[in-house]
Amino acid sequence: AGPFRCMGKLSFRPRSYQMIPLVMSLKQTVTRLLIADDVGIGKTVEALMVLKEAMERGEVERFAVICLPHLCEQWQSELKDKLDIEAKIIRSSTIAGLERNIPDDRSVFHHYPYQVISIDYVKQSSKKGIFLTDCPEFIIVDEAHTCTMPSGAKSKTQQLRHSLLCDVVEDDSRHLLLLTATPHSGKDDEFRSLLGLLDKKFNKLDFENISKSQRTELSKYFVQRKRANIKRWLNEDTPFPDRETKEIGYALNSAYRDFYFKVLDFAQGLTQKGKDDNKKLSHFWAALALLRGVMSSPQAGLEMLKARREKQLIIEDTREENPLFYSEDHDSDVVETDLIEQLELQTEDISTIDELIKQIETLMSVENDQKAKLAVKQVHSWVKSGVYPIVFCRYIATAKYIGELLKK
Repeated sequence: AGPFRCMGKLSFRPRSYQMIPLVMSLKQTVTRLLIADDVGIGKTVEALMVLKEAMERGEVERFAVICLPHLCEQWQSELKDKLDIEAKIIRSSTIAGLERNIPDDRSVFHHYPYQVISIDYVKQSSKKGIFLTDCPEFIIVDEAHTCTMPSGAKSKTQQLRHSLLCDVVEDDSRHLLLLTATPHSGKDDEFRSLLGLLDKKFNKLDFENISKSQRTELSKYFVQRKRANIKRWLNEDTPFPDRETKEIGYALNSAYRDFYFKVLDFAQGLTQKGKDDNKKLSHFWAALALLRGVMSSPQAGLEMLKARREKQLIIEDTREENPLFYSEDHDSDVVETDLIEQLELQTEDISTIDELIKQIETLMSVENDQKAKLAVKQVHSWVKSGVYPIVFCRYIATAKYIGELLKK
């Protein structure tokens, strides 16, 4: 019932519903929470309040935010702007500079009290042991859904991110905050693996037959609100923006249409090849990946075709090696390019790919790419009216391609 000690040290005024995770954490001896609020509700703010309160109470002196590589700068900025904490980013591109400033032979994880760490850096076997030895007492994991154990996996070592977190929580005194807007992928096994990081008893939950007492126990560790739940909370209105959706259709011009039908014929031919059902299935998904790529943008299609043209290796098609079934990075560019690379091609197929590469290189312009033309026109009208949009693309190659067109 006493005052929160962190409130005088925050550079923002939290909304009332954002206090719930903080209250939940204070009811626990050791903080173990999965915050699964909807996008835009403020998981970052909620996590920072829990962290700052623990620091102000003298329970925590060192902490680490573990996140995806491209989110490191964002977390560093949030910590500085909202808590006035200077955190160091630890990943492969910064490690050399950080180590030069250490006066002794201790690790960076020991020397710097406030850390923002790339999970793909620290999950490596060569770094993991050092991190666990000098691991801070408070850990925040962003985008925690990327750290679940894959459904059907036989051991936790099959997913290095999950294995890392399993080792982190072995210390019962270590605080853990998991943040994700998408905690459940539709597979109960993966969701259980996330809850099991909070408490091992949740590893055996049967969600179809869950009891009231189990729900009550889980509610002490898990909080999830949708926007509709908190538009009005404790007499406080939260003016979330209304979402407007619209689909804009486009027609392929003659050049792109001719190219598409050639790719379609090539893709259909691929699905008929393969010595066994496993190989045919792999070829089927590779054909779909190719069609998705060329219809996303000429650049994405070009990169896929070139990747296969340049790699004349035949890779054994086992479940463990096939990127369709197992991709730790969840990167569609990597997965689908790998699928294309694994195709078993004949001499005539290579000739067809060469022809397709020449043809697709002529389509990279707003004159031939009607989808890009409409996208550029739409973005231009938004910017002209004072709106600054974010353009989401399925492929990195498409994002760079649209970016270049917009610059022009």
